[in-house]
Amino acid sequence: MSNVWFITGSQHLYGDETLRQVAEDSKIIAAHLNNKIGAEVICAPTVTTAAEITKVMREANADDNCIGIITWMHTFSPSKMWIDGLKTIAKPILHFSTQFNEALPYDEIDMDFMNLNQSAHGDREHSHIYALMRKSRKEVVGHWQDEEAIDEIRTWVSAAKAFAQGSTLRVCRFGDNMRDVAVTEGNKVTTQAKLGWSVDYYGIGDLVQEINTVTDEEAEKLFEEYKKTYTVVTDDIAAVKEQAKYEIALERFLDKTGCAAFTTNFQDLHGLRQLPGLSAQRLMAKGYGFGAEGDWKTAALTRAMKIMAGNDSTAFMEDYTYNLTKGNEAILGAHMLEVCPTIAEGEIKLDVQPLGIGDREPPARLIFNSKAGKAIAVSLVDLGNRLRIICAEVECINAEKPMPKLPVASAMWKPLPNFKDGVKAWLLSGGAHHSVLSYSLTKEHIIDFARMAGIECVVIDENTNISDFELKLMLGDAAWN
Repeated sequence: MSNVWFITGSQHLYGDETLRQVAEDSKIIAAHLNNKIGAEVICAPTVTTAAEITKVMREANADDNCIGIITWMHTFSPSKMWIDGLKTIAKPILHFSTQFNEALPYDEIDMDFMNLNQSAHGDREHSHIYALMRKSRKEVVGHWQDEEAIDEIRTWVSAAKAFAQGSTLRVCRFGDNMRDVAVTEGNKVTTQAKLGWSVDYYGIGDLVQEINTVTDEEAEKLFEEYKKTYTVVTDDIAAVKEQAKYEIALERFLDKTGCAAFTTNFQDLHGLRQLPGLSAQRLMAKGYGFGAEGDWKTAALTRAMKIMAGNDSTAFMEDYTYNLTKGNEAILGAHMLEVCPTIAEGEIKLDVQPLGIGDREPPARLIFNSKAGKAIAVSLVDLGNRLRIICAEVECINAEKPMPKLPVASAMWKPLPNFKDGVKAWLLSGGAHHSVLSYSLTKEHIIDFARMAGIECVVIDENTNISDFELKLMLGDAAWN
């Protein structure tokens, strides 16, 4: 199970009695957080010397289950003692600016109280050394029992889980990227150095070989599951069972190779009768990452965001077409086949329809409408000299009318702060046509994740002003160059 180390700083000048109280208070706070933030909280012994700080940081680094550390300054902890430890730590850091008591005891406050409860004093010393060392961290301010502060920590923990699993994330590329497309390309080595993602090529023939081992009985059994889960509206049962074989083979292949994300490419389907559609959708619903047209960055990002979201309401997406009716402008998102049903609302149909691309038989796919509500659309792009992650807040809406002839899953959303500026900001920042749409995550998850990875994060939200946004992009080019 993932854990977070809770490290409290102090110093010997306060005496044994104060330090005993510091240790007791730390245990109480750690125990309270342990039940609420989505990870086990390990309360480390109070650190009062440089040697103790360095030792605990090394121990946290050595704990494979540790996804990050939370530091708290109950009292004043001279920050020069932290320099070697902060050089040592390789885990994400959260500094919790809190104190044990919530309200000042106006009638009883004295110097004994002041000496024990010096969080405001200690916080400034502690954060100064982070700033001096240019050490990235998340700052959370508030009482340790306050739900808003706890929610901020919980968000950080979700991002830390995804970041920690990045070091073991392998992406399977079946074939190469779609020819002549720029945005799905990128430097795989640089990305692995930043995010840990390992991207490996496998020939489509490797998958075909695995498909050929799947028996008709196995496909029939999975088809029975389909009938219980979806509304089957096609008579072409053979095509559905073909996708069932793809699903079984894909999952076996991914598990054998240790991959938790994969890509396909409709230009590289030699030996396949269909483009994987239903099979890709089903695997995403199980938590695998996916990217179309060889888009390995989005495949890995989908997996990372599914980890953050607990695989809830998070899907591979593509901006497809606009509704430009004045006052009701919106983006219709979809893909040829592969949208994850975790974002579905209402009936999910299983159908077989012609694709019109890829020169293969009509593939089986799930058809549904996504739900309405607040969401984020996230894109990861390679700008040549760096990675940029773009996070746009959107409002997903229900379509005005049914689209009975659209044979794919779809979502419709209004960008913030408004259609024109939201789209313009996405274009100015170089956002891709592929993205990950999530109803469960917020921009804070993405900001925390980008901070941990040390990559640029661009946010488009209700406060976006295009003039200011362009200036931020220019400053970002200078800062991240």
